[in-house]
Amino acid sequence: MSKVYLVGAGPGDAELITVKALKCIQKADVILYDRLVNEDLLEEAKSDVDLVFCGKHPKFHIIKQETINHLLVKYAKQGKTVTRLKGGDPFVFGRGAEEAEELAKHGISFEVVPGITSGIAAPAYAGIPITHRDMGSSFAVVAGHRCKGKHEEVDWKSLAKGVDTLAIYMGVSNLPYIREQLLLNDKNKGTPVALIEQGTTEHQRVVSGTLDNIVDIVEKSKVKNPAMIIVGEVVRFRDRLHQLSLLNHNPVPETDVIEA
Repeated sequence: MSKVYLVGAGPGDAELITVKALKCIQKADVILYDRLVNEDLLEEAKSDVDLVFCGKHPKFHIIKQETINHLLVKYAKQGKTVTRLKGGDPFVFGRGAEEAEELAKHGISFEVVPGITSGIAAPAYAGIPITHRDMGSSFAVVAGHRCKGKHEEVDWKSLAKGVDTLAIYMGVSNLPYIREQLLLNDKNKGTPVALIEQGTTEHQRVVSGTLDNIVDIVEKSKVKNPAMIIVGEVVRFRDRLHQLSLLNHNPVPETDVIEA
């Protein structure tokens, strides 16, 4: 019987995929995969698997979401086992919910296989805990851009005053706007900020500063997507780890650390 698996491939490091997700890759007849999926994982697939690239770049989608939905239904109705492979977690800014809804509408059996999301994994690899007993007991995951520029949908006032740590996805191009909104809503300009480019991969790079100067730092450093933005006191923990020399197992080159 056909089935569709909506699978999270993790944040970039191929070894961070779950055992269940790996099994979904290995048994799939068809794999529809996104741009941020580590392609090393595709080597685990069957030799006769059909691979369909569904990559999405900022402001440019190779395949529209409606087409992806159609393909999932089409392949499932052909009796095939389908794995929809997404970077991170399928239900964290992955549009997995839209795909699940489409499958349910057509009466197609599906299963969601959670993955490690970059909002937690990327800062962890950079030595930044998303929560800390002394530095931040709450966090929010935030979309750094909205469809058609609908910035007003984000409640920046609540985020600025009611949450200790912000993990902002897809926000590099909108960083000046994000900074402005947080400052307008009384977030301290000295609040630490870090950007983690290509988190958990061998190309990971970290830049950091404060709300006051982070835009200039990012522009000078030419940070590009994919990158996570972490805002909050927990960013300071990275410095503490460096000072205690506890990052020797996964060192970050000092040239990639730009401090305020």
